[in-house]
Amino acid sequence: MKKNYIKEISNWGLFPTVEKEIRSEDLEEKIKKYVISSQEIIARGNGRCYGDASLAEKIFSTKRLNKFLQFDRINGILECESGVLLSEILELCVPQGFFLYVTPGTKYISVGGAIASNIHGKNHHKEGCFGDYVYSFRLMTERGEILNCSEQENSDLFWATIGGMGLTGIILSATFQLKKIKTAYIKQECIKAENLQEIFQLFEESESWTYTVAWLDCLQKGNKIGKSILMRGEHASVSELPIKYKAQPLKIKKSFQPTIPFYFPEFVLNKWSVKIFNALYYNKQRKKVLKNFVHYEPFFYPLDIINDWNKIYGKKGFIQYQMVIPKKQGYEGMKRILETIAKSGQGSFLTVLKLFGEENPQAYNSFPMAGYTLALDFKINKKLPKLVAQLDDIVEEFGGRIYLAKDSMSKPSLTNYLKNVESPKFVSLQQKRIKNL
Repeated sequence: MKKNYIKEISNWGLFPTVEKEIRSEDLEEKIKKYVISSQEIIARGNGRCYGDASLAEKIFSTKRLNKFLQFDRINGILECESGVLLSEILELCVPQGFFLYVTPGTKYISVGGAIASNIHGKNHHKEGCFGDYVYSFRLMTERGEILNCSEQENSDLFWATIGGMGLTGIILSATFQLKKIKTAYIKQECIKAENLQEIFQLFEESESWTYTVAWLDCLQKGNKIGKSILMRGEHASVSELPIKYKAQPLKIKKSFQPTIPFYFPEFVLNKWSVKIFNALYYNKQRKKVLKNFVHYEPFFYPLDIINDWNKIYGKKGFIQYQMVIPKKQGYEGMKRILETIAKSGQGSFLTVLKLFGEENPQAYNSFPMAGYTLALDFKINKKLPKLVAQLDDIVEEFGGRIYLAKDSMSKPSLTNYLKNVESPKFVSLQQKRIKNL
C-alpha cells in the first residue's frame, strides 16, 4: 500500500498551518532520488523556527540524519549529520568540557537549521553567529550532487548557504568548532532598569561581558517605557563556584519538565494577563542587582523547561516578530516600537532585547547587523496585521531588517535580503509570499 506523506504541518508558532508532503530518509541515494523527482522542495529540521520558513509543497525532514560522525575531544571539533539537535550535542559535549559557541533561546533546533538561519545568541556582540564557527558542510544540490563546502572549497556556495534559509540545497552534515568550558555554570548578574534609557546605558556598560540579554515590559508608557531586567553572564571557573557545585562542575542536570496538555482558550492571553505577568516577573527580583551562579539550562533555555509551551497561545498560534535597528538609531527606534505596541494594547509575554556586534561581511545572508534587536511574541488575531505593518514602517524608517527565521507577515523590503540563493527547486512558502506581497 502506498504511504500517505501528506501531513498537516506548522512551525513552532503554529501559524500558518498547511497540508504538504513531508518525507524523511537517512540514505543519501534515497534523498537524491527524492530531490531529483521533486519540482519544488525545502529542507526542514525540528520545526522550531517560526512563521512559514522551511515549508514548501514538498518538505524533506532531516530528522533521520541524526548521527554523530566524529568528535575531536582535544580540540573540540565536532562532525555530525544535519538533523542532530543542539540538545544532543550538549549532552555529549558538556560533560567533556565543551559548549556551543553560539546558541539561540532553545536547544531543540537542528544543526542544519542553525546553519541555514545562521543563528545568533546572547553573545553576538562578542562572538558572532553560529556560521562563524563552521569549518565545512556537505550540501546536496538540486541535481542530487553532493558538494563539500568550506572557505577553501566551493566557497561561494558555502557563504550563500550560511543564513540562506535552505534555498541553496540540503545540508547533510557539518563540521564546526566548540567552546572549551570548565564548568556547566554561569556567573550571572541581573540588574533592574527603570526605563529604556537606563537599559541602553547598561548594555553599553556591559559590552565586555560575553553574554547579555534583557527582558522588557512592553506595555509600559511614559517615563517607564522600556522597564526591564538585564541579565549578563560568563562561564564560571571551578574556583569561582560555590562549594555545593564543585564536586561535579560539568554535571548535566535532569529536571522534571511539565507539559502543556492542551491549547489554551483565546481569552486567557490578553492585555491584562500580560500586564499581571510582567508585574510579577519584574518584582520577583527585589534587589536592584542580583548576583548568583546558575546552571546553563535556565540561563540559555528558560522556556525549554516547559514542553509544548506554544500551546499557551491557543490553536490559532502566534508570531514572533524580531527586528534589528542600527545602533546609532537604536534608542529612538526602539522607543517608537515600544510606544506603538503599548498603544495597540497587544502585549507580549516574551519581549527580549539584545545588542548585536558588527556583521560578518562574508556571511552576507545573515540577519544581524551592528545594533539592537527586539523579539516579541504576538497572539494571532484580527488586529495583528495592522500592528505588524506599523512596526514594519518604523523598522524600515530606521534602516533595520526582519529575521527570516521568524517572519510570516512582514513586507518584502525588510525580508528579501538574501543573495545568490535563487533556485527553481529549493523554494519555501516564505519566499513565495515575500515575492507576491
